[in-house]
Amino acid sequence: MLIQNKRIAIVGGGPGGLTLARLLQLKGADVKVYERDFNSSVRVQGATLDLHEESGLEALRRAGLIDAFYANYRPEAGKLLVLDKDLNIKLDGHSDEDHDEGRPEIDRGPLRNILLESLKPDTVIWDSQFVSMTPHNDGWKLLFKNGTYAEADIVIAADGANSKVRSYLTDIKPIYSGISIVEGNIYHAKENAPELYIILNDGKIFAMGDQKSLILSSKGDGTLSFYTGCKVPEFWVRDSGIDFADKKQVFEWFKKEFGSWHITWQELFASNEVSIVPRPQYHFPLDQQWTTLANLTMIGDAAHRMPPYAGEGVNMTMQDAFELADHLSDDKFPDLQTAIAAFEKQMCARASAVTKMTLEQTEMLHSDDAITKLIQLFSGFSGEEEVLGS
Repeated sequence: MLIQNKRIAIVGGGPGGLTLARLLQLKGADVKVYERDFNSSVRVQGATLDLHEESGLEALRRAGLIDAFYANYRPEAGKLLVLDKDLNIKLDGHSDEDHDEGRPEIDRGPLRNILLESLKPDTVIWDSQFVSMTPHNDGWKLLFKNGTYAEADIVIAADGANSKVRSYLTDIKPIYSGISIVEGNIYHAKENAPELYIILNDGKIFAMGDQKSLILSSKGDGTLSFYTGCKVPEFWVRDSGIDFADKKQVFEWFKKEFGSWHITWQELFASNEVSIVPRPQYHFPLDQQWTTLANLTMIGDAAHRMPPYAGEGVNMTMQDAFELADHLSDDKFPDLQTAIAAFEKQMCARASAVTKMTLEQTEMLHSDDAITKLIQLFSGFSGEEEVLGS
């Protein structure tokens, strides 16, 4: 086997990195995951994830974790409302009995725990924020912010949209999508955003108007996660003059930017129990390609970042994980470089198609008649969660 006696370092302990580690360990590989979080108790941010049959769920089946998934998923999270800016209901999915069980949903924290518990002890090396790496004995020597080093024969970048490892493979830069998001998490939402909590009803909300979007989702721990979506210049976060660490300043921005929206939406920023992160949305060129190396590759957002408006993020990275694990363990390839090249060609073709679809839906959700177009899209298939930031 190509990876026999090879030390594999996965940089990044998100769903993709952990799934890949599990699959490689099942194939007998020597794997370490280097994760920047201080420990496994760090709060996991972000919206609930819907897993797709051919990608996220397939990865869990191959990993032997599908039963654990169904023991922890949230069937009620698939309930969907489409609202206009005045809180008028335009599509009510709360009465659907199955809430689209074809794309079941799970919070990020429980999914991470399922994956972590499946790994061998000490697989994940916490508090290991990647700084740099240098070639070393046909492999790599990695340096982390805490001053520690690690050596590996193969490095796999799973370190997300702002990957630092990616630059060792390619200098292709991302392209701004035209949309910037302010992401938030409201803790104890029942108390801190009571009206929106009732409307959300453990599900999710899509609201559009004035070429803007609000997407809300519930989490099992009582948190409300949300994204604002606005058409702004690429460097708006830097040039706006807003200190995004100052919640009052962000609230004032929201009241002005969404000033024509119903006042209830202001609950998103009114509480001190909200964490806020601005996120300009980028994507890579549809035709990107790079020179394959025998000891380095990448998966997930590090390889093919894109806006969240097609619900493909976690699913793409989990599919990358099982495809890469298969390629690295397939004896039909004469060497690692050939195996990695075949994986990257397959991944890039798939990512290109999904990126194109994602950009089309990003534009749709921020158009003048976004609600009409979204409902028309939903009428064409049964899975509302095709359009969701995950």
